[in-house]
Parts: sequence; C-alpha cells; structure tokens
Amino acid sequence: MIKYLRSHLGVKLFLSYLAVIMIGAGILFFATTLALPTAFERHLGISEQDVEHSDATSSGSGPGSGSGSRFGESSGYGKELFENFKASFNEALVYSGIAALAAGFLASWFFSRGIIAPVRAMMHASHRIAEGKYEERVDKERSDELGQLARSFNQMAEKLEEVEIMRRQLIGDVSHELRTPLTAIKGSMEGLMDGILPAEAETYQQIHQEAGRLGRLVDDLQELSRVEAGAYPMQVRPVDLANLVDTMIKRFSLQFDAKRVALIPNLPAKLPHLLADEDRVIQILTNLLGNALRHTSADGSVILSAKEHGEFVHLSVKDTGVGIPPEHLENIFTRFYRVDKSRSRQQGGGSGIGLTVAKHLVEAHGGAIWVESEGKGRGTTFGFSLPTV
Repeated sequence: MIKYLRSHLGVKLFLSYLAVIMIGAGILFFATTLALPTAFERHLGISEQDVEHSDATSSGSGPGSGSGSRFGESSGYGKELFENFKASFNEALVYSGIAALAAGFLASWFFSRGIIAPVRAMMHASHRIAEGKYEERVDKERSDELGQLARSFNQMAEKLEEVEIMRRQLIGDVSHELRTPLTAIKGSMEGLMDGILPAEAETYQQIHQEAGRLGRLVDDLQELSRVEAGAYPMQVRPVDLANLVDTMIKRFSLQFDAKRVALIPNLPAKLPHLLADEDRVIQILTNLLGNALRHTSADGSVILSAKEHGEFVHLSVKDTGVGIPPEHLENIFTRFYRVDKSRSRQQGGGSGIGLTVAKHLVEAHGGAIWVESEGKGRGTTFGFSLPTV
C-alpha cells in the first residue's frame, strides 16, 4: 500500500487535498463547539437580564430551575431548542464535509490530470528517445512550470538529435577521408602486382605520400578527440605575445614566400602578457595561419594583428583570399566542414579539423573565437580572444 502511494502522483495529490479538508473540518468543529452557545443566544437576542428574569420566574419549579446563568441551561425549552439547533448544525457540518470530500476528489482528479498528463508524455517521450527516436517532442504550449519543463525537455531532445546527426556525419566523413588514401594505396599496389604500374621510385613515392596522408588524418582525428574531451595538459603562465608572434613569423616565412603571399605582423608597441599555454596558442595560430595561406592566392597578403580589449587581447588573422559566403559562416568551426565541397585534402582543402581544434583550445583558455567575411572573393578574418595577466 505504501509503495503504491509513493509511486502514484495522483493519489498523493488527492491525499493532500483530503488532508487540507480534514484539517479545515477539525478546526471548524472545535471552533463551532466553543462559539456555538454564545452565538445561539446572541442571534436569539437573549441578554443577561433576560436570563436572570427567566431564573427568577422559574425559581423552584420547572425542569430547568436553578441550573445556571445561560439561557440554554436555565430553561428546559431553551435547552431543547439549543440541542436541536446544535444537532441541525452538526448535521449540516457533516453534509458539507461530505460535499467537501467529493469536491476534493473531483478537484484532485481534474488538476492531477493537468499535471500528470504532461509528465507522462515526457516520460513516454524520454523512453522513445532512449530507443533512438531523437525526433520526439512534447507539447510546450503551457505557460506554467510544466510548460517550462516541456521546453527544456524539447531543447534537450534537439541537442541529442544534433549530437546524433553529428555522430553519423562524423562516421561518414571519417570513412570518406580514410577511404580516399586507402583506395589510392590499394589501387597502386594492385597495379604493381598486375604489372600495370612500373616498379619505379615514382610509384613508391606516390604510395608513400598516400600513406603519409593517411597518417596525418589519423593524427588529426586523435588531436580532435583529445581537445573535444578536454584530455590534454594545460600549462598556463604569462606569455610574451610579441616574442610569440615573432616565432610564428619565422616559422611560416618560408611557406609564405614559396607561395608569394605576404605575411604582415601588426602589433602595437605595448601589449600585456597573455595568461595562456604558449604551446596551445602556437597551435591555434598555426591552424589559422595555415588555413589563411591555403586559401590565399599568389600576391595576396595575410595580416596577423593584436590589440588590447579590457582584460583580453584580441588576435586576428586577416587574409585576402577566397572569402566565405554568409550561409557558411555559422558552420565554419564544425568538424570536417568545407565551404567548397569539391576541394579534397590532397587538393589543399585540409581535413576540416584544424578550425574545430582551434575553437576548443581558445574556449579552454576562457576566450572566444569568431569569423568574419564580406563574401566570396573578399577575404576572411579569423579572430580570437585570450585573457591577460
């Protein structure tokens, strides 16, 4: 019985209404028991003088002689009238109590339906979501707390559906990325075995390049897995931004010169030290500068700039490259996302992981990352913020 009561919200609501009714009825009973005689006499218009006069006239005779100072006690007729009145009142009280119980039962049934129905709907929807049906939603038209709970439930379901879609996309993208170099390696090896391809250094070099490409993709996936799980060490300490930018310029100068793209630093004379992991900041800038170089044609330029902004320093990498159409901006940090679907990794499109890794690393420092572009062919600016000492 106790287990049944604990497991049914409707029964709990009914018992709560019943408890309120019983408490109210008990208070009403005791209050009327104390106040009923006085109220009876007051409503009949009987005063102390009337009682004393009744006592004097009935002294020594009658059924109520010498029995007290109140009307109900000094007069047999009055006492009988009072008892009848009291019985009628108690009878009315009993009827009203029964009516209150019935009303409480109906009210609990009515209101519990309004509470239990959406809760049960969410329970059934959660079971279906657990079975993989992430498109399940519940009614959120109510404006009370249950409506707010329903909206939160739907938001959770939408996030789970997005995660499931991303998981499927990730599997598909990884499969595609892995299949491309594996297909090239397999085709080259079959060509060698069948004698179609010559067993020359160039053939083996092509196979080696595809194997290296496969290895880099696996490394990218491993890095993405670590940053998304937060499973990487962070050694936060003061970092001299000017020295760090100088290191990046020296590291990328040969690559930019080879493609005839100008790499231009633009830093103010004085900047506060960053409070960051220097290796991770270098990794962020490496991803952004590599992305800018990949999408900027010869005779273009890439500007690496920084400026103080409150308790943060905003760094930006601005290029004069191909630009990004507005409809792609919101997805640019999504893993494996490419603006130009026709560009493969081998053609210089990258794996689509670098920007995702950069985003997670920036957010791990407590900063934010963003992208701006005026459209296709008008260049792109990637910016991010890092805290200062």
